[in-house]
Amino acid sequence: MRDVVITGIGLVSSAGEGVEAHLAALSGSAAPKTDGETFAPYPVHPAVALDWDKQIAKKSDQRQMEAWQKLGVYAAGLALEAAGVKDDAALKGQMHLIVAAGGGERDYAVDGQILTGLRQAENPGVFLNERLMGDLRPTLFLAQLSNLLAGNISIVHGVTGASRTFMGEESSGVDALRVAQSRIASGQNDIFLVGGAYNAERPDVLLIYEMGGFLWKKPYRPVRERIPEGGGMILGSGACFLVLESREHAAARGAKSLATIAGVASDRSRREPGSIAKALRAQAEKLGAKPDVVISGATGVKGTTEDEQVALTELAPTAAIHATGDVVGHTMEAQAPIGVGLAAALIAEGRAGEALVTSVGHWRGEGAVRLTKA
Repeated sequence: MRDVVITGIGLVSSAGEGVEAHLAALSGSAAPKTDGETFAPYPVHPAVALDWDKQIAKKSDQRQMEAWQKLGVYAAGLALEAAGVKDDAALKGQMHLIVAAGGGERDYAVDGQILTGLRQAENPGVFLNERLMGDLRPTLFLAQLSNLLAGNISIVHGVTGASRTFMGEESSGVDALRVAQSRIASGQNDIFLVGGAYNAERPDVLLIYEMGGFLWKKPYRPVRERIPEGGGMILGSGACFLVLESREHAAARGAKSLATIAGVASDRSRREPGSIAKALRAQAEKLGAKPDVVISGATGVKGTTEDEQVALTELAPTAAIHATGDVVGHTMEAQAPIGVGLAAALIAEGRAGEALVTSVGHWRGEGAVRLTKA
């Protein structure tokens, strides 16, 4: 089996743009950026303002992308730059792409008009069908497809190898990493661009998670401090893409390896008291994890967060534990890639020798990634 190394990290979130901004945020030197007014009573971690032109040169490309797609394409460009492959058209033509993505965004104006009209409609069924056929343009529907992020990365950055899009909230990010790592390790491919993006600043997703009882409705508090008052998620907008390569491939082109992905484990247990701790223990044992740093994807949801804490206390009693939710918010599909990006950056800076990244879904899905020095 071949070693799999990370040679490029692209990060954008409420913490800023790039690795340095996120390491500064991870140190806790400044309070996390949150917006408690726009969607009150639900705070969110809003994405930092970006100069889209830096990574998405054409205004026409920018206009046809939704916010989550622009965040993802921007982060992908940062990763390609960091890996030194942004201008290598031949290599990008061979590079495989795996994206973790959710659904597209809504046209709120059309939604509002339809819902308003339904109240007075003589025949609501007929009215709804007519409006859906007339108002939802084919181009609008196509723009909501999950694989549009991968398509836009291919168009804007020229990454034209095989492309895959995984759906499934937090687990999709873990599995995107798992598949890329295993294919490189087995010798099936040499280089991947892998990651995910999420836009939390959407009334529709806030509605969905509030209906499930998952959201925190008070001013910002760190993930674990929310538990005594019922717990809950604070969603965050952000994206992370990583360039993964075999060690030999990176060395042959003179690329610097930041960290090694020693293994990725993914599971989906039936949630019962103690099940998350059991799953994480099994994954850590499978990966042979002995971390001095843990990057936890804890959501802040009551039950799941305590279970994870029990496991981490046993698995890494002396390790420093950081929660991505305290830094950038909960970013769903991008959660695991962001955690891995942060862990790799810490290792590259000599601030950690081995890291364990956890991803415990708010409802289902448990994952772990082990990283070591390059």
